[in-house]
Amino acid sequence: MDLSAARQEGFVSKERPENDSTRSKKRLLAVIGIITTFGRKKNRDAILKAWMGSGAALRKLEEKGIVVRFVIGRSANRRDSLDREIDNEHRQTDDFIVLNQVEAPEESSNKIKFFFVHAVESWDAEFYVKVNDDVYVNIDTLGATLSAHSDKPRVYMGCMKSGQVFSEPTHKWYEPDWWKFGDAKSYFRHASGEIYALSRALAQFISINRSILRIYAHDDVSTGSWFIGLDVKHVDERKFCCSPSSTGSICTAI
Repeated sequence: MDLSAARQEGFVSKERPENDSTRSKKRLLAVIGIITTFGRKKNRDAILKAWMGSGAALRKLEEKGIVVRFVIGRSANRRDSLDREIDNEHRQTDDFIVLNQVEAPEESSNKIKFFFVHAVESWDAEFYVKVNDDVYVNIDTLGATLSAHSDKPRVYMGCMKSGQVFSEPTHKWYEPDWWKFGDAKSYFRHASGEIYALSRALAQFISINRSILRIYAHDDVSTGSWFIGLDVKHVDERKFCCSPSSTGSICTAI
């Protein structure tokens, strides 16, 4: 389905794929994807202990309407030791989404795009949330905040920011397509990448139009760019602003 057709249908297809995860079940509040990579098991263990839970605790959270999974791709050298370590960890915990995408820094924006594609095709939820694996999430506060916006059809929620576009190839945050952002070299307003949430219609829009959505060097910029020109409600929720001491917030940088 192309962009114009998706717009006419409110950004969603008339027929959603049905599988064991979506059939005959009450709609979830949220699917949370924790973006992780190879060599970050300590981070994952810390998250499991701090707020995600495992086993029965994770299933209980799902009964309350929130699914949480770690999200990772595959090694460029398929079935090598990196892949095997993740496969072994997944067999023990059953809490991964393993995407059929190469796990590499330069593929981060594609990884986020295909997380949303996978999530919306696997679970029917009000919201789909991306969070980094170095962030502590207060699930109760997150759930309450999302619920307050569940009556809005197209919500893009996060700690909204803008900032400089870096054109120097040696810079950490170099943007190869810097020239597209104009002479002022400033990004459009978008949600900071630590954590942000999309309502169901927007996640479905990404899934429908995955093949034509342009990506940039940074996943948060890429996600924000997909909604420019669309009838989307940008929610600048300051509780999504992470810092080492973000008291009262949904998330805390750790």
